[in-house]
Amino acid sequence: MKMRNFGKLGIQGSAFGLGCMRFNGPMVDGKRIVDEEKAIKLIRTAIDGGVTYLDTAYVYLDRTSEIIVGKALQDGYREKVTIATKLPDSYVKEPTDMDRILNEELGKLQTDHIDFYLAHGLNKKKWEFFKEMGLPEAFKRWKEEGKIRYACFSFHGPYEEFEYILNDYDWDMTQIQYNYMDIENQAGTRGLKLAGEKGIPVVIMEGLLGGRLANAPENVQAVYDAFPEKRSAVEWAERWLLNQPEIACVLSGVNEFEQLEENLKIFDSAEAGCMTEEELKLIDDVREAYKARTKVGCTGCRYCMPCPNGVDIPRIFSAWNEASLYNIAPENNWGWNDVKRNDATPDHCVECGACEAACPQSLNIIEFLKQAGEALK
Repeated sequence: MKMRNFGKLGIQGSAFGLGCMRFNGPMVDGKRIVDEEKAIKLIRTAIDGGVTYLDTAYVYLDRTSEIIVGKALQDGYREKVTIATKLPDSYVKEPTDMDRILNEELGKLQTDHIDFYLAHGLNKKKWEFFKEMGLPEAFKRWKEEGKIRYACFSFHGPYEEFEYILNDYDWDMTQIQYNYMDIENQAGTRGLKLAGEKGIPVVIMEGLLGGRLANAPENVQAVYDAFPEKRSAVEWAERWLLNQPEIACVLSGVNEFEQLEENLKIFDSAEAGCMTEEELKLIDDVREAYKARTKVGCTGCRYCMPCPNGVDIPRIFSAWNEASLYNIAPENNWGWNDVKRNDATPDHCVECGACEAACPQSLNIIEFLKQAGEALK
């Protein structure tokens, strides 16, 4: 297993970090019941293969992920790894809740300290809330008490908010969503470089975009097939990440032993600077092949909103584009399911034309809504 430097922290960890959010098991009464025995064996097999970084969170797997990780780390496995887990804002109503949650997590994980403790899923609003709750002072106290080693945050939001948060506190590590399709989304490449300049190690989540990049559609696979070097879509995506020296660790949420074996091989052979100029050009071509599958050029500016009849036009177009880019079935499309939950579907459109008059892209919104509704039904 290749090891990588964690920036200013002066430590090393495995390039491959095991994400503990996607363990599977049977469905019982519409609810996923995790196969604990299998999950524990997966975790221990990963550690035996050289993985030293485990990522979990208070809310993962209906608040059972930390329990499973804690069980897996018995019998001497705790001493072989660093644990990252997270403090969710949604369970914090007053400052004392933060101590309660941390102590609960320590108990679930069966450990006396958490190595990387992350404020979970920050954007600017959540960070301001955590500051009001006294999290910066709590981070300092928890370090002094030996309950945590490093104060960190994971992030979902626009780059400008990432820059603000990163510069507003002396962070030890950050975790961002990043892959070759997200170079301009969320923190993006700019955020990665900014953290690198400050010596803040970056841990990557969604390197395969929730598995979307693991199975290339036909036109994208044709780009891969035309290249002399033959690798799987998974390996190309992960090598592209590992090529970048600012990245300390890439998380992969495997749930099958075959996936684990593949990842162990990939992460044992790839490191910073591993890709040639020709290979980097290949990824650029792959990105363009995905973009060519875009159905509608909506930028999400929301000038068309609010729709007088409650149609969530930008969300519908985003879901339609995502379905086309990554071959996502409607029932598995989170954005589309959210539109349906909010009763904001295209069939509510009465063709009043207000959206088209407001659209700076001059999109034929009414016709596109009909097409989206048909494609996503």
